[in-house]
Amino acid sequence: MTLNKQKLDITDRVTGKIENGQVQLYLENEHIGSIELPEGIQMKMEHHFEAEQNKIYQHVSVPDQSEPRYTDCDEGGWC
Repeated sequence: MTLNKQKLDITDRVTGKIENGQVQLYLENEHIGSIELPEGIQMKMEHHFEAEQNKIYQHVSVPDQSEPRYTDCDEGGWC
């Protein structure tokens, strides 16, 4: 039996993680390469996301923990 070499398009399966000024590329858990980010690069993010110093943040609203007695109320207002 002879094995033939083939080239598979895996583009839609590749993920990237920002790390130390580079985008590290992965296929599932296997590191497959990296992309060097130029100094001062500007990333365009959706309105509730922010990129800062090689990290990506999501802006979210969380309940205030100052008055926990009101957190277990039902729709009728009974707590």
